[in-house]
Parts: sequence; structure tokens; C-alpha cells
Amino acid sequence: MRKIQIATPAMVYNDISELSSEDSMLMNRAVEARKKAYAPYSKFYVGAALLLENNEIVTGNNQENAAYPSGMCAERVAIWKAGSEYPNVKILQLAISASSSIHTVDKPVGPCGACRQSLSEYEIKQKQHFSVLFMGEVGEIIKTASLDSLLPFSFDSSYL
Repeated sequence: MRKIQIATPAMVYNDISELSSEDSMLMNRAVEARKKAYAPYSKFYVGAALLLENNEIVTGNNQENAAYPSGMCAERVAIWKAGSEYPNVKILQLAISASSSIHTVDKPVGPCGACRQSLSEYEIKQKQHFSVLFMGEVGEIIKTASLDSLLPFSFDSSYL
């Protein structure tokens, strides 16, 4: 038996003012998308923005329905929209922002497990990592160099 330790390198910014202009612009697009989310059941609003290598920005937000929780997360809405509209264009970066109408979300909110798996599929498909920025409504922002950083030991097609 051997023991290994997994480390996830990340940058932590105090707030959006510390981001580069490019990162700030993408995060602001995620915030705009978040404000358009449809979340009447959870009251939890998430926006995602993807920067593609062709400089297009694709956004998504969570979409709920009365058969809650069968809605869809913002990250998967955005990644599948990018895959549909720009199937061979690489993703360079993802920004995520979350808020609630019940309380202030003041800590970074990363992608859920299902979104991590879906995002990982695209990172593997394009054979190139993309960075991930995530925040709540206010406060700290975390930036990782890749989805792989958020999902060590990921499941991919090599297991099938």
C-alpha cells in the first residue's frame, strides 16, 4: 500500500477588482448571465461564461422547472451550448458566479459534481486545459488552471 496526497493549486483573489481585465470581463458576463437565471424553487441563481479560442463568449444560467430538481445547471447549459454552436472551437476559460435571494452568497461556489464531469469531458476532448474562475455574489474568487484541478481521478472514455 502507498499513500498519495492530492494538491489542487489555485489562486485566491479578495474580490473582482483584483482580477486581470480579461478575467474581470468574463466574470462580469457570468454575473450578467446569473441575473437571467430561472430559479423560482431553489432561489439559487448561477451564471456561467465560457471564453472560446475564437474570442466568442458563450453564457448559460440555471434553469429550473416544477419537477424540481430536474432543471439544468448554468455550467452545463453553457458548455452544451458552446458544443452545439462551436463544436470544434476550444474553450480557454470558464467563469461562474452564484447568488441567492434568501441570503448573500459570500464565498466561492464551484461547479457541482455533475457539471465537473460534463466540463471534464470537454477538457479531455479538446486535449487542452481551460482555467476556471468561481465566486459567490461577493467576496473571494478562486481560479484554477484546469478542470482537472477540480476533479482529480476523473472518469473518462479510457475506462469504457
